[in-house]
Amino acid sequence: MNKKSKIFKIILLCIVIAIMIGITIYLFPVIKNISTEEGQNAFKEKVKGSGFIGFLMLFGLQFAQIFLFIIPGEPIEILAGICYGGLWGTVFIMVAAAIISAFIYLLVHKFGRKFIYDFIDKSKIEKIEKSKIFKNPKTIRFIIFILFFIPGTPKDLLTYIAALLPIKPLEFIIISTIARFPSVISSTLAGANLLSGNWHFSLLIYGITFLLVAIIVLIMRKFDKNKLTDEAIKIIK
Repeated sequence: MNKKSKIFKIILLCIVIAIMIGITIYLFPVIKNISTEEGQNAFKEKVKGSGFIGFLMLFGLQFAQIFLFIIPGEPIEILAGICYGGLWGTVFIMVAAAIISAFIYLLVHKFGRKFIYDFIDKSKIEKIEKSKIFKNPKTIRFIIFILFFIPGTPKDLLTYIAALLPIKPLEFIIISTIARFPSVISSTLAGANLLSGNWHFSLLIYGITFLLVAIIVLIMRKFDKNKLTDEAIKIIK
């Protein structure tokens, strides 16, 4: 990573920290009473009253999470659920992820590999590019979907590399966005229920989502006779 890229990432990280501190200070008067019904109502009113500023702050965190891929996505998704509820929190995260992924895709498409090398180790990029499964136009859509679908895989790393793979921009945006849905909806619903103090239901949501994802992954792997999923995960980690 060159000096300019390091400076850029440091500046962006400082901005993220500043946003998080700002959110904490802004919401602290109501967060300290969040366990009470009055506190929960005050929190909702605070979020509604913040309007577009609150929206921008949350979008900024989501942008940094995908762009830097060093910030866990779940806390931001939970925060979206707390602020906007399960439905609109999910819509917000999904739309934001699609916009940010498209932005990164276009940057890589315009500036090429050099742009990626400033953020990701060159040897890792070359390893992915040289692998047969990532070069195969017939399997790349399945690989992209399953890697974004399975929790814990480096999804945001794939956002950078997608422009170098045999998949069209619109296809990548649609597939990656849809594949994020189970993870996003479980986190936003958990956040929405945490606001009302119903943390038991939040845990239940995570449990059900994890079980459904595990079942779907097992089914997909059963039909994955060439073990493409296992090989893809091994390559990107």
